[in-house]
Amino acid sequence: MTARERQDARAGRLMLAPALVMLGVLAAWPGLWVLWLSLQQRIPVFGIERFVGPSHYAFLAGDPRFWNAARVTVLFTLVSVMLELLLGVAVALALQGQQRGRRLAVALLLLPWALPSVVTGRMFEWLYHPSAGLVNFLLGGRAINWLGEPALALPALIAADVWRTMPFVALLCYARCLTIPVEIYEAARVDGAGAVATAREVTLPLLRRVLLIALLFRTLDALRAFDLMFVLTGGGPANTTETLTVYAYRSLFQTLQLGFGAAIGVIVFALVMIVAWLYLKAMAHEEATA
Repeated sequence: MTARERQDARAGRLMLAPALVMLGVLAAWPGLWVLWLSLQQRIPVFGIERFVGPSHYAFLAGDPRFWNAARVTVLFTLVSVMLELLLGVAVALALQGQQRGRRLAVALLLLPWALPSVVTGRMFEWLYHPSAGLVNFLLGGRAINWLGEPALALPALIAADVWRTMPFVALLCYARCLTIPVEIYEAARVDGAGAVATAREVTLPLLRRVLLIALLFRTLDALRAFDLMFVLTGGGPANTTETLTVYAYRSLFQTLQLGFGAAIGVIVFALVMIVAWLYLKAMAHEEATA
């Protein structure tokens, strides 16, 4: 390394220093504090504050409620993300083939994504109302308690999440479709490929990298989802929609078991980091083989 390169590297580290310090203060330090808190038993109401080591994690390993919350979290993530990807790609392809009213369609597509999660939750709470909801009205006036039946609450929650976040995937895919050269489609038509074959053999392979990015962001968001299920069901009925984040919230703020709730938060953080690492490895492999 030449003297000029060493000087440039030193200058680069110097300019990065303020951002790294802020990142450490705002992210690393709170994360370490939560980890330390998870090793303690803290219940401020009763004045309990003592170090218990990994006992919270040992308890969670055999806690049926924790494993139920983990199952609900994984199921919610898998189903909602899969539906969002399928519907998002379908909507993007429909927008790409639309000749008129495309701007209006994109504007309407942005509406669910632009609404705050709490507003979306309240809106679906009205839509799912057993006696006055639009969903039951469209089903012939049947009084179905979508959010009160254990078998229906999670599917209803997934439907609301898909409606809210599918536009994110659709807009990412649509933006990528706009960058695909027209000559590729012309060549496919010359070769005799129909609309389905063109979408399968041309468009979808070119969307692969964007889909990986959308998959990464949506999976991380779904694993950490809290607001929608808290507004719609609060984790009920009978804990059928209680995810890990809702369980952590109940432990931290409703029962004030700070150390126990922090342990659940650390597990959620570790799960998110593992999933992010796996996706980043997949994206790096995709770029290496492209």
